[in-house]
Amino acid sequence: MTIFSKIIAGQVPSYKIAENDRFFAFLDIAPVKKGHTLVIPKIEVDKLFDVPDEYLADLLVFARPIAKSIERNFHCNRVSIITVGLEVPHAHVHLIPMNRTQDMDLTARKLSFSPEEFKEIQQAIIAGLS
Repeated sequence: MTIFSKIIAGQVPSYKIAENDRFFAFLDIAPVKKGHTLVIPKIEVDKLFDVPDEYLADLLVFARPIAKSIERNFHCNRVSIITVGLEVPHAHVHLIPMNRTQDMDLTARKLSFSPEEFKEIQQAIIAGLS
């Protein structure tokens, strides 16, 4: 069971943003930008392009309102979507607010937030979904 499956199951805490029967979105705990969010399918598949077809299309539809909320709540030109997938063997995409290409560098220094700050970020994104 991957760490992401444990997050979905509630065995590992997370700052959940949204969830439906097939997807789960939560704040990255080692973000490169404020608002950095992960979107994952609830099925445990290692590589994004091994995810079943019906999940691939719906992943973007699920992620779109989250990305729009991030864009409205955090100073950025747009929200990028990238996939790397080497650190956790569970398909996922990163939604990262960006103003320049360097903002998407996952090897950059990670930001550190207190639990209260993470909750504020979480609440801002969730509020923007309605």
